[in-house]
Amino acid sequence: MAHSHAPGQANQSDTHAEHHDHPNQEEMRSLGFWIYLMTDVILFGTFFATYIVLRNNTNGGPGPADLFEINGIIISTFILLASSYTCGLALLAMNKGKRNALLGWLGITVLLGIVFIIFEINEFTHLVSLGATMGTSAFLSAFYTLVGTHGIHVIIGIVWMIGIMIQISKKGITPVTKRKVNVVSLFWHFLDVVWIFVFTVVYLMGVS
Repeated sequence: MAHSHAPGQANQSDTHAEHHDHPNQEEMRSLGFWIYLMTDVILFGTFFATYIVLRNNTNGGPGPADLFEINGIIISTFILLASSYTCGLALLAMNKGKRNALLGWLGITVLLGIVFIIFEINEFTHLVSLGATMGTSAFLSAFYTLVGTHGIHVIIGIVWMIGIMIQISKKGITPVTKRKVNVVSLFWHFLDVVWIFVFTVVYLMGVS
């Protein structure tokens, strides 16, 4: 004779299954992001290698020492590093369950990211005004590709963070929003690490 479950037992069983499935989905999404991050490492590694090979190919035009204004780059570097710190404070606030503090620190991180992008746009505009465009030389092609790709990633991070802030303000701190904050924080820190390499390889080595 078939055994039947009481409605309450069936619901408990379904809920239990959902609790098991849900963390697995979150883990798979986190794993998917790690795979994406590895492809980004390969992408930036390729761009760095290309830049190092081409940085002396100026086609008789201006080189790094002629173009780069290191003071502005140092300021923008501190801004991005500060945004990494505020992003870390956002994680701490989230782990303590402080939604308003989490939103506040994410908001400051977004603002610092926007200021960084403004600095980068100003730099590119200044270089173009000097006649140093992407088509001027192989060096400048590699420069704009490497630094511009990093800038695009920062813009993506800003938009992504704003989207998560909207979700947190509506739904609060949940397992899903926690995973999203953890992932975007990892992405942001990754961009900071990449920028440190850009700052060292492109700018410091360029003006020295």
